[in-house]
Amino acid sequence: MKKISFLAAYILLFILLTGTSCEEEDIFDFSGKTIDHHCTDITQIPQEWIEDAKNTLHIGYGHTSHGSQITSGMRGLVEFANNGGKGLSLPEDIFEFNNGGAGGVLDLEEGDGYGDGWLDHDCGYYPAWVEETREYLNDPSHSDVNVIMWSWCGQVSGKYSSGVLWDEYLGPMTQLEEDYPHVTFIYMTGHVDINDDANNKAANDSIRSYCLNNNKWLFDFADLDRHDPDGTHYEFCHDNCNYYGAAGSPIMGNWATEWQNTHEEGVDWYFCGSAHSKPLNANQKAYAAWWMWTTLVGWDGE
Repeated sequence: MKKISFLAAYILLFILLTGTSCEEEDIFDFSGKTIDHHCTDITQIPQEWIEDAKNTLHIGYGHTSHGSQITSGMRGLVEFANNGGKGLSLPEDIFEFNNGGAGGVLDLEEGDGYGDGWLDHDCGYYPAWVEETREYLNDPSHSDVNVIMWSWCGQVSGKYSSGVLWDEYLGPMTQLEEDYPHVTFIYMTGHVDINDDANNKAANDSIRSYCLNNNKWLFDFADLDRHDPDGTHYEFCHDNCNYYGAAGSPIMGNWATEWQNTHEEGVDWYFCGSAHSKPLNANQKAYAAWWMWTTLVGWDGE
């Protein structure tokens, strides 16, 4: 008993002396999780986990136009939820976010797009995205950042076909995880591309396999591109939600437009910006993003 008591006292003393660094390392489930079309029922996320995510997360997100679908959808979600879309009954502005978290909202800093500020461009620009990540995390003003996410634009297929997907994406991301163990890095698939269907699918499958086999966090952007809210899968489709019978065949329709036209705007879906795509696609990605933020801090998705 004396040995146990001494050990407990030692652990307590260690925690007190080391401050918040241990607590930060214990914040997240580091086992990894794939966020895809199964993670889009925004009505299932408990309010307490949304609040916990807002109180805990400090996110840096580098993206260009395609990646903006996530944050454009997140912006539109604020008013949609405030007005009771999907039957939501939550505190006003619960899904709000800004850079710094002022007012108790989610702290999410978006990169500078095609500019030259923090986290500018996207992860298709190697080695710039790696260097910018290090610069961002090493700056004292970002000492609280505990999540980093980068999106693709249209480069993932080419990285795969030229044989540099590991050297310019998976490998560098893994090294960043090792160098910054207090930060959770979110991997991402690239948007679908019917014009290079085979390479696009192979590239995204490679990312999925690596994340699954190595317990990484993955935001499966491409999987969300391929599914409507009812879970219908579109094997051959483009980033604008057009779908086809096969690669190279004529357009058969647009799954997002068709779904929007048969459901009520403001109730079942909401209008928002969605670069290269349709509002419904950004809606789904916003729901998935909040599913990810809440599971990062411990919600089990049930």
